[in-house]
Amino acid sequence: MRILFLGTPDFAVHALSAILDSGFDVVGVVTQPDRKRNRGEESFCPVKAYAIERGINVYQYESIRKEGVDDVKRINPDIMVTCAFGQIISQEILDIPKYGVINIHASLLPKYRGSSPIQWCLVNGETQTGITIMRTALAVDSGDILLQKTLDVLPEENAGELFDRLAELGGKSIVEALKLIADGKAVYTPQDEKSATHYPMINKEDGRIDWSQSAISIFNKMRGFTPWPSAYTYLDGKMFKISKCKVGESKEVIGTMKDYAIGEVYATKNSAFAKTGDGIIELLQVQIEGKKSMDIVSFLTGGKLKSGVILG
Repeated sequence: MRILFLGTPDFAVHALSAILDSGFDVVGVVTQPDRKRNRGEESFCPVKAYAIERGINVYQYESIRKEGVDDVKRINPDIMVTCAFGQIISQEILDIPKYGVINIHASLLPKYRGSSPIQWCLVNGETQTGITIMRTALAVDSGDILLQKTLDVLPEENAGELFDRLAELGGKSIVEALKLIADGKAVYTPQDEKSATHYPMINKEDGRIDWSQSAISIFNKMRGFTPWPSAYTYLDGKMFKISKCKVGESKEVIGTMKDYAIGEVYATKNSAFAKTGDGIIELLQVQIEGKKSMDIVSFLTGGKLKSGVILG
């Protein structure tokens, strides 16, 4: 099968690599245009860099619907594979490949439709997620399902760590799906629309901690928004990121902080805790604006965090 691959970030590199290493014929790669980074320098996205390394032709469009139709017709792929591509594909393009277009999505659809399924599943405290390979349709993440692979979420796993494991699973899953299609064994199952959930793209404000929430909710927010946009609050008017924490379980500490205000800190020489709307959060790894990230013991040595301080 002649495969045209569409993807942009690191997550998609794993899938492209797995497809190539399995011997499939990738006749081209489509990515987002190069973007300017620091100092105005243009930087290749991860998929483009990898495609060039593997000697594959790269096509880039601001809008594949408006600019890429003629190229796709000329390439005439048997199938197109999309993975975190970041653009909507028109029906005209969907109709070109013999076997259509299939997508790799990092959730167990129909749950967590949208662009940030990994982050939101952690924020919501899910214990299981996975990869869905589906037929691409015009409505977001609504296509018929070819196969799904589940993955247990580790109790303290953050989005960056889960991202890596799902990317690897995505690569294995797309290879299995392509073999089913090539062998004429593909069976597609419609999604249950009544069970569908959709979550929006993440923005910086989503990471701001509301200390009136429960300790477990704040812990899950930290997991879901690490490494970006990070879970953060404010300390002395400066952004204060929390990249590692846990729900406080010490009965002694809980008793000590019984009458503390929401967001108030209790600090000892080697540990720091913050009162939430329900429970206690123990801070483990933090970063104050303008400084590097450090473990809580090192941060406490600087004397910036003391008992009685109110975060936020």
